[in-house]
Amino acid sequence: MKIFVTGVGGQLGHDLMNELNKRGIQAVGSDILPECDGYLSYIPMDITDLAQVERVLNDVKPDAVIHCAAWTAVDAAEDEENKAKVYKINSEGTENIAKICKKIGCKMMYISTDYVFNGQGVEPWQPDCKDYAPLSVYGDSKLKGELAVSGLLEKYFIVRIAWVFGVNGKNFIKTMLNVGKKHDTVRVVNDQIGTPTYTYDLARLLADMIVTDKYGYYHATNEGGYISWYDFTKEIFRQAGYTTKVIPVTTEEYGLSKAARPYNSRLDKSKLQENGFVPLPDWKDALARYLKEINYGTD
Repeated sequence: MKIFVTGVGGQLGHDLMNELNKRGIQAVGSDILPECDGYLSYIPMDITDLAQVERVLNDVKPDAVIHCAAWTAVDAAEDEENKAKVYKINSEGTENIAKICKKIGCKMMYISTDYVFNGQGVEPWQPDCKDYAPLSVYGDSKLKGELAVSGLLEKYFIVRIAWVFGVNGKNFIKTMLNVGKKHDTVRVVNDQIGTPTYTYDLARLLADMIVTDKYGYYHATNEGGYISWYDFTKEIFRQAGYTTKVIPVTTEEYGLSKAARPYNSRLDKSKLQENGFVPLPDWKDALARYLKEINYGTD
């Protein structure tokens, strides 16, 4: 099997390529940059250029495309000068890939987000829920990508994730470790609820999934229950051996974000087990392994 992976310069794409290679699956990586170190097979590709997408995928002839590439700077997406670019990448770029996957007859996996929902209530969002109402440009652009994939293809996976962290890039954990090192106290919101997702663990699940024909919508985060960013920060500091005090505040009190964040990012993941997939490990265990990977921790 040959798998084409977009966005290999990011957290998930990086770990996914490593996982596929570890399994002996032929993987071709891609991103916008002309070169990307560390991959046996890499082809630069601009997903917003339909002709280029068609040329590259026709040359590679993959059995499946896992589409990780995206604009993920949620606040910057709200800036007027960026909006067109965000939709060009997240919506049109995804549609371009779906169009060519349909042409060449290969399956597609699209990595989406909890931000496609309105973030209200306390009930976990079901994978097949169509009650969309994104609060931000980022969320709306990712939803349009989802609708392009589901509208064009039959052989597709749409996998929504949340609160992502991995070794290859910026994330909440790295930010908190840097802030906690410099300050005695930090203020963190306690009214946004969800579950973290470690890209190392997620890559294993996606590799399991892509070789099957169990198509459809899925949710995938680590196990261990639903928590707030405040809870997450306290555990990060505990495991890293920090004595920094964490002060809980509401989203309104925090007040620094341009983009509206969902209060309810609870994603129901039961569909994974129903289809025979192994859930991701507990998020505290994932955090411990991640801190070791980036050389933090009390051990």
